[in-house]
Amino acid sequence: QVQLAESGGGLVQAGGSLRLSCQASGRIFSTYVMGWFRQAQGKEREFVAAIGWSGGGTDYADSVKGRFTISRDTAKNTVYLQMNSLKPEDTAVYYCAARRGSWTYRTDPTLYDYWGQGTQVTVSS
Repeated sequence: QVQLAESGGGLVQAGGSLRLSCQASGRIFSTYVMGWFRQAQGKEREFVAAIGWSGGGTDYADSVKGRFTISRDTAKNTVYLQMNSLKPEDTAVYYCAARRGSWTYRTDPTLYDYWGQGTQVTVSS
């Protein structure tokens, strides 16, 4: 069993930065994929970024490429999402998730096994 806890959300002006953290408790195996998703009010949950726990390969949604960076610290069992040049359309609840299995399905939220409680990010214009 894995528990995930996000932190670092808040209110920021457009153009600003935030860093989200996701602390994992329990055993994270090398085959795990860690993802960040977000859900804006009235919209479906969408993929933001993913990272392979062992090799550290990364992937990003087109909407955040060049602005967001996902990373992990395996010693601390923590995944980060550095968000720069934030836009009002980035406003959402951000969720950390863990998937036991193939990298192939990293963008599909329905195929993740563990989820955090979410952290609110609000970007004002």
